[in-house]
Amino acid sequence: MKASLFCTSRYMGAAPEGWPVPATEYSAEVAERSMQTTLEQFALADQVGFDWVSVAEHHFAPFSLNPNPMVMAGALTQVVKNAKIALLGPDIPILNPLRVAEEFAMLDTLTGGRVVAGLMRGTPNEYVTYNINPTESRARFAEALEIIRMAWTEKQPFGWEGRYYQYRSISIWPRPVQDPHPPIYMSASSPESGDYAAKNKLGIGFAFTTLPRAVIAADYWREKSREHGWEPEPDHVIYRLGVHVAATDAEARDDLAAGMRQRRVGLSMANAAVEKAVDEAGYYGRDRDEQRGRLLSRGQLEERIENGQILVGSPDTVVKQIERIKKELNADVLDLTLAAQLGDKTLRSIELLGTEVLPRMHAM
Repeated sequence: MKASLFCTSRYMGAAPEGWPVPATEYSAEVAERSMQTTLEQFALADQVGFDWVSVAEHHFAPFSLNPNPMVMAGALTQVVKNAKIALLGPDIPILNPLRVAEEFAMLDTLTGGRVVAGLMRGTPNEYVTYNINPTESRARFAEALEIIRMAWTEKQPFGWEGRYYQYRSISIWPRPVQDPHPPIYMSASSPESGDYAAKNKLGIGFAFTTLPRAVIAADYWREKSREHGWEPEPDHVIYRLGVHVAATDAEARDDLAAGMRQRRVGLSMANAAVEKAVDEAGYYGRDRDEQRGRLLSRGQLEERIENGQILVGSPDTVVKQIERIKKELNADVLDLTLAAQLGDKTLRSIELLGTEVLPRMHAM
């Protein structure tokens, strides 16, 4: 198994809630410190042996100061010298797909072929960002992906006249280092996405879900892949979940409790799943915040561990939790997001993952 460190570049200061989030309490100094902390954590992960580091695209909120993951990935090429850099991803239906293809090719060249391409549709709220109709999401994604793949592989100039995109002539420079192109992953939580990934021989990823749901979706995708004539490998599956490791189980849990006291919305990865559930239930504004609070009060750490939403404990305990995920999901890449920002304790968690957990993961 492989491990990836995912950092959202969360704003490390007080901020209003909701979406989009008002900038009334925004501090440039806090934002700069938040981004520098992210780069330091990624650099440490690279030093202690993480296989990947990963970034994603989000807009209009302090949850992630990363509206353009390509920019962050460009910065990472200067501090991450060994690990692959995974963009999981740009939300291609709201972007110019030709620009996405060019930027990936640049990054692949800068890294000597260490880029992973997670091409995502994004959450419905992201479509407000650039005024794109979310009902067009799936069709835009399919057309954009076809353009990106063709731009990476076709060496002669070509034109494109599609439903959503038109280009007179395409011939990108630089070109990807990896042949024929960087590995591609997409979300496959729904049957429609699983069908599409299987048909197009794409890897899949899961985030903001539970292990049982991911197992069902992955099994469906594997079945459909076989129907399309190919056999997926374990490294075609990425699973994202929260993590915090300490010397002992008790210390790890105490750390998380301290993190929750520091930030009203703690356990960021597990809470993101809760927030998604609240959004899908249709709560907004004050009602949404109140519902989120009630859901969080019911959410117990043991339940989140059981659901495969978070890894918590000593290195030995976390390895056992990972072994269960490997057995049930057969995912080869765990994309680990830091469950709390606790300064030196968070850095120590990354170190313990690298020195005491990763060697055993690599042997699984």
